[in-house]
Amino acid sequence: MNKTKRKIFEASMKLFAEKGYEGTSIEEITSEVGVAKGTLYYHFTSKEEIFDFLISEGMGLLENSIQIKVNKQDNYVDKVRAIILIQVKLVEKYEKFITILTTEMWGNSERSKACRNFVSEYLKDIKKILDEGIEKGELKETNTDLMSKEILGFLFSSLYAKKMNPNFTVEETFKSIDRDFMIGIKAKSKM
Repeated sequence: MNKTKRKIFEASMKLFAEKGYEGTSIEEITSEVGVAKGTLYYHFTSKEEIFDFLISEGMGLLENSIQIKVNKQDNYVDKVRAIILIQVKLVEKYEKFITILTTEMWGNSERSKACRNFVSEYLKDIKKILDEGIEKGELKETNTDLMSKEILGFLFSSLYAKKMNPNFTVEETFKSIDRDFMIGIKAKSKM
């Protein structure tokens, strides 16, 4: 991504997080970046294209980060821990992206449906890991469809915790989740 496109991307993310998609105009984006509309339109054909690119890039980053970390783990309890830790870390590092995803996925617009589709694909990846862990006997039998959504919930609850607590830390948040949640998903023979 070239320097100007990156600036447009970052300014859009900031404005979408602060004002929402509908509350942000192309004029505000160009003003924030300090470029003419023509320059913006050279890189993106519309505000919708900027949004689509932002969501696609953000979800790709989340999925790639988790895939790399999960592949390094030897057992499924640690794979689930890795997913949760990456989610909490992403809230710290990419709060604006998570804010946009959280606020924009709950409508009836095509944009909202696209966000839900990205999240649905992400949930399938988590479910697959949970199913494999149960099959290997490392995780207890459970409704993995629901459990994958519970794990995703840590992303959203961590965002809320960060916004509400100026002393939010990744370490303390993860430690609390690890203590309270992880003991419940281990298979009895693995405890």
